[in-house]
Amino acid sequence: MPDQDDKDPNMETKSLTSSESQRENVLYIHKIGVPPKQNVLKEFKSTLKETFFSDDPLRPFKHQTKSKKFVLGLQALFPILDWGRSYNIKKFRGDLISGLTIASLCIPQDIGYSKLANLSPQYGLYSSFVPPLIYAFMGSSRDIAIGPVAVVSLLMGTLLRQEFDPENQPNEYLRLVFTATFFAGITQATLGVLRLGFLIDFLSHAAVVGFMGGAAITIALQQLKGFLGIPSEHFTKETDIISVMKSVFGSIHHSWNWQTIVIASSFLAFLLLTKYIGKKNKKLFWVPAIAPLISVILSTFFVYITHANKEGVAIVGHIDKRINPPSLDKIYFSGENLLKGFKIGIVAGMIALTEAVAIGRTFASMKDYQVDGNKEMVALGTMNIIGSMTSCYVATGSFSRSAVNYMAGCQTAVSNIVMSIVVLLTVKFLTPLFEYTPNAILSSIIISAVIGLIDYDAAILIWKIDKLDFVACMGAFLGVVFKSVEIGLLIAVIISFAKILLQVTRPRTAILGKIPMTSVYRNIGQYPEAIKVPGVLIVRVDSAIYFSNSNYTKERVLRWLTEEEDNLKANYEPRIQFLIVEMSPVTDIDTSGIHAFEELHRSLQKRDVQLVLANPGQLVLDKLYAAGFPELIGENKIFLTVADAVHTCAPKIAHDVLNNRDSTPVLFVPTWITMCIHTNGDLKNILKHILLRKEKAKMKKRMKEKVKYEKEKGKKREELHRKKKKQMKSEIKQKQNKAKAEKKKQKKNKNKCFNL
Repeated sequence: MPDQDDKDPNMETKSLTSSESQRENVLYIHKIGVPPKQNVLKEFKSTLKETFFSDDPLRPFKHQTKSKKFVLGLQALFPILDWGRSYNIKKFRGDLISGLTIASLCIPQDIGYSKLANLSPQYGLYSSFVPPLIYAFMGSSRDIAIGPVAVVSLLMGTLLRQEFDPENQPNEYLRLVFTATFFAGITQATLGVLRLGFLIDFLSHAAVVGFMGGAAITIALQQLKGFLGIPSEHFTKETDIISVMKSVFGSIHHSWNWQTIVIASSFLAFLLLTKYIGKKNKKLFWVPAIAPLISVILSTFFVYITHANKEGVAIVGHIDKRINPPSLDKIYFSGENLLKGFKIGIVAGMIALTEAVAIGRTFASMKDYQVDGNKEMVALGTMNIIGSMTSCYVATGSFSRSAVNYMAGCQTAVSNIVMSIVVLLTVKFLTPLFEYTPNAILSSIIISAVIGLIDYDAAILIWKIDKLDFVACMGAFLGVVFKSVEIGLLIAVIISFAKILLQVTRPRTAILGKIPMTSVYRNIGQYPEAIKVPGVLIVRVDSAIYFSNSNYTKERVLRWLTEEEDNLKANYEPRIQFLIVEMSPVTDIDTSGIHAFEELHRSLQKRDVQLVLANPGQLVLDKLYAAGFPELIGENKIFLTVADAVHTCAPKIAHDVLNNRDSTPVLFVPTWITMCIHTNGDLKNILKHILLRKEKAKMKKRMKEKVKYEKEKGKKREELHRKKKKQMKSEIKQKQNKAKAEKKKQKKNKNKCFNL
């Protein structure tokens, strides 16, 4: 590479091969790798594979016999056939204990959750019998406990009530429940089969936290009807907090039942106490797990012996003893109700799926094993499809039950089978015992269960990390609490999408500078010690460049250039000659993005600034070469690193920088001279620039000294004032004490005179 003094500034940089042979002891520059031309079909297959089959699910089937492939296929569909071969009595012991424990928790919860969905109690129990059995054979999570959950029950109850009144149209309502459950299963299974599980990630964690918190408060508010003993006809059908509070306080004089309130309050206090005990001592995890069942037994016995139901305490009543009657003939497969069920099913299915996958991944990470998201979707979808045909409504993973299952020492999904058998026996033989169970105790159980859905710590963490995420969280929360569950969900989805759009359409950009004593270039905002290279502006784009952000990216880069040029003019510094775009964070680019770069190149040419690219990825480079962009700017303007680009574009400056002459601003004088020569400046201008710079530095120094002197003078003045003030206070206090002593003395003398 020729020396910069012998080179015309308007000439393009010579080839790297010749330059390397002419310079010694200089940074070695690696030529950028030009990607080979790819076959269009092969490129499409590669993209498709990476998008939908990134985990390579067919890898175990390679180089296998047909019989082995058949066995592997069955094991992929039914994981129990795989881990079942190593199952033993020790694992069964753990599964038996955990299965019995979660059964004691799920039975009272199921009866309560069915009421949230406006269904008879037996449908909650049915949904904890068939779906867990199906999941045990098809699911890949060892810890998840399947059954009805509060949020999905409330969501279905709210959406279904808008179509049919469960009290006046019970048959139509029940048929729509099974139809919605069927389509929820179809939605879940389809997403799994088509490997579209990534769609659930569009609902951000922050939005889910807000939605769950809002749903928890809404569920708790709905339980005030049973908690206070308010009859259904006096309680609002709306779910927002304002309507519920109006309904509650409007019926305070004629509908509240004090016996119901005493029962509900007493057992709620008991349940919260057991939760506290379990939280404080992890070994006592079983205490909060069996507390709901104990509460049901005690409250039922109390109501039975005291005949409290005759005093206005509402009870569960008769529960059907039949075991999951078939319901395929009740599903709507035509007419307008089919569309209604389809819409409700999609919403309920997506929420159920989000909750189940999140729970499965959480516990899998705790035990260090992998959960296949797509297999989970197929398993959840299949169990809900079969469930809809056996009188069940939407079931999914329950966080409270899964936590108890994990703490109880479950080893495999057999714990779900144990729970199903216990529920089956309960439905067949024990349902008459629940006839006198007060609704108040079910309200207390649900309130104690949903308290855990309000995650204060997560909300605080979201606020600290990302304010926009917090807006999504609070938007979902307030939407659910003050309007309805579906509005809250809609707000959560809209804000999540808005955030994605904002991040895509407004990518971050940064000015880079060189870290002293290294060849590393970093954001000068993050590293204030980073030094800009004179005559060179280095900009990093932190996003893929698409049609949605290409114009903004171009304008932002030009704005950086304008701002930098204005600063240089104000400080009498040399102009920008090279604009280097750091491309390593740019993962992809489309035709609009390339067109924006072409426009940027034309704009820079008018300003006599050369465009240089550093470290573009293979995919980006492929597209740039396909569009002929390297020929437009020159192939020698694309480099492997920013350091290579700086070294080649400004050899003299780079030589000074690489030899660590940039540790102090004073040592940039040779660079000033070089840059002035590059801009055809004469000796008079050079000296003028140097003198102005020195004069400016002196003035800055004088100003700093003056400010320092004024500060010290002010401090001394303040100190003197403080001392005077203290002295005055001391003198006033002495005078006051003297006056007090004088008064005391006079009083004493008066008393003496009086005695005499």
